[in-house]
Amino acid sequence: MSLKILGIDPGSRTTGYAILVEDKGTYKAEICDVLQMAQMDDHNERLQYIFDEVSKIVKLHKPDQCAVETPIYGVDPLAMLKLGRAQAAAILAITNSGITVSEYYPKAIKKAITGNGNASKKQVAFMLDKMMKLPDKKIKADATDALAVAWCHLTNSNKISAANGVKKMHQNNRKSSWSAFVDDNPDRVKKH
Repeated sequence: MSLKILGIDPGSRTTGYAILVEDKGTYKAEICDVLQMAQMDDHNERLQYIFDEVSKIVKLHKPDQCAVETPIYGVDPLAMLKLGRAQAAAILAITNSGITVSEYYPKAIKKAITGNGNASKKQVAFMLDKMMKLPDKKIKADATDALAVAWCHLTNSNKISAANGVKKMHQNNRKSSWSAFVDDNPDRVKKH
């Protein structure tokens, strides 16, 4: 049985989205695209557009799980506020469909793909291309970021087997707790 994960990279002018499909250990990007709002002057109009379009994507593609990148810093407070609103519009569209949403920080996403939380966008795109089948057309950067969000969620949901060398980590890029370590490594725990 296949698993579909919707990944969202929210933005107030461009929002990336991607559907990652895992089927019996193979991975492919079913969709990798962006919502363009740069031509819209009104911020509220952009938010409504994000909400409406993400709602349509969820209804059309019926993802099993959804994940969204969480913005964490920015030079301009107003830009961060707008970015947070774009994230909220996408999250509300998803949760209104009855699907829970997981959030991941940028460093955790990069680390899930490349093993390095400070990797460049180019490195992330290169690794995604090596790990799965991508659409034939050129993928925009925000769409690649959304696919990376979906992959991060897949790895954090423990959907990739330990045989592939991926361990479950907290989404905030810290080391797992002791209880998670014990669960993941029962052979290394001494019984008294």
